[in-house]
Amino acid sequence: MAALAGLLVTQFAGATFSDDHVKTSSGIVEGVKAASPGVRVFRGIPFAAPPIGELRWKAPQPVRPWKGVLKASEFGPRCMQLPVFSDMIFRDRPDKPMSEDCLYLNVWTPARSAEDRLAVMVWFYGGGFQAGSSSEPRYDGENFAKKGIIVVSVNYRLGVFGFLSHPELTKESGVHASGNYGLMDQIAGLRWVKQNIAAFGGDQGKVTIAGESAGSLSVSALMASPLAKESFRLAIGESGAFFGRPPAGSAMPTLGETEKAGAKFAESVGARDLAALRAIGAEDLLSAVQRERSLQFWPSVDGNVLPKDVAAIFAEGKQAHLPLLAGWNAEEASWAVVFAKEKPTAHSFPQQLRARFDDRAAEILKLYPASNDDEARKSSIDLASDLFIVYTTWAWLEMQNKTGQAPVYSYVFDRTPPVAPDTKVNGISPKELGARHACEIEYVFGTLKSQPNPWESADFNISNAMASYWANFAKAGDPNGPGLPKWPAYDGGPHAMTMHFAVEIQAVPQAHRDRYEFWSGAAASAN
Repeated sequence: MAALAGLLVTQFAGATFSDDHVKTSSGIVEGVKAASPGVRVFRGIPFAAPPIGELRWKAPQPVRPWKGVLKASEFGPRCMQLPVFSDMIFRDRPDKPMSEDCLYLNVWTPARSAEDRLAVMVWFYGGGFQAGSSSEPRYDGENFAKKGIIVVSVNYRLGVFGFLSHPELTKESGVHASGNYGLMDQIAGLRWVKQNIAAFGGDQGKVTIAGESAGSLSVSALMASPLAKESFRLAIGESGAFFGRPPAGSAMPTLGETEKAGAKFAESVGARDLAALRAIGAEDLLSAVQRERSLQFWPSVDGNVLPKDVAAIFAEGKQAHLPLLAGWNAEEASWAVVFAKEKPTAHSFPQQLRARFDDRAAEILKLYPASNDDEARKSSIDLASDLFIVYTTWAWLEMQNKTGQAPVYSYVFDRTPPVAPDTKVNGISPKELGARHACEIEYVFGTLKSQPNPWESADFNISNAMASYWANFAKAGDPNGPGLPKWPAYDGGPHAMTMHFAVEIQAVPQAHRDRYEFWSGAAASAN
């Protein structure tokens, strides 16, 4: 026994991390110790070749191996983007904050050795596929690492750099497709995880993909993509999925449509061929995008990453069959953003409905009543939120429950983050905006202190519970665990249970199913 014990000690000693050095498939990286004991962070690890020059608008290519030790102490630069969202804070390298050379990822690991085989959560940021970065403080993975899982956050190309289609790009691709380079970057990040995460103490067979907003939309797309769906075993989505926005039920754009848009963009910048288009400076391309506001660069049905619309793939049961945890925030959108500059009233809200929905307005008013001004304001927020993101996320849960052959867990985030009295967002108090879009992120990651809000004990309790549920799910495909209120699986029926996160954390029957079923019928009749 003594000899066997000595052998085991020798084997594990050889597998422990040495001076925070880890050998990846491309070379050795050196991380740094995080503030929490036992947690190490590796920032700015390249997972694909810089997509510059001839590699602009191509699938991500392998990293060129390096010699020596790569110091992974700083985040890589964020991908090229316009300043779209005021709530985004970046921690990118000060000498190179933004660049086309942006395909870097970060790893937070609590593993003591490469033998630990911990569960892994791979995070994709939000930002409408136009902005965002894995360096944002609210996405810091240290708290999750303290709960025993590894976090990997991945940069991916955005806007015109990530989603431009063009007939010549399609021709040169070798797969008769173009666009969706941002999604390909995410897939390349997952490929890197499969090849390398064991060296950080992770288990390549226990990978959960997760994201918020555009990141959540990405999760739904990766579940549907034949190029990605074998790369993970669990999925988490916060606010959003590619299931068509009501009332038109519009599908994702097709390759033909995006090629036309790309050709129009090339013409607008005076580029007669790909060489000329690739020769234009990155900042000049961003300026051109800002001028051509009618053109949207966004994921599409390209025939390669996505052979069909995401919703169609799910309907056919050809998506990844795996457990899904997904939900939304109580006030995803504001009446001030969607409807008018003045608060809706019992008089104006029905008028707005008639102007927008014509003969269906009376039916919609029954679902979103306005018997008085307060109710009109509440209904306008509910309607704006449903049309923006709630319905599509609900449809994702429903379809995965029907065709995904695995448990589904649903949530609603109800907590309005506390704010200082004089705080304003676009002239409106965040308190008035309620549990607005993206405000749950800091709770999930346990990064409340990255924001200067006057947090209360209830906020830290909610945050700890959400992080624990998410970590439990990543470990076992079930969010439940000791000390947490029971979270029942979602069955899609009239009394389907949904977990609510507020001062009181509890599971209750799903509310407003009649609204979501109405939009489901409206979308079906439009297609």
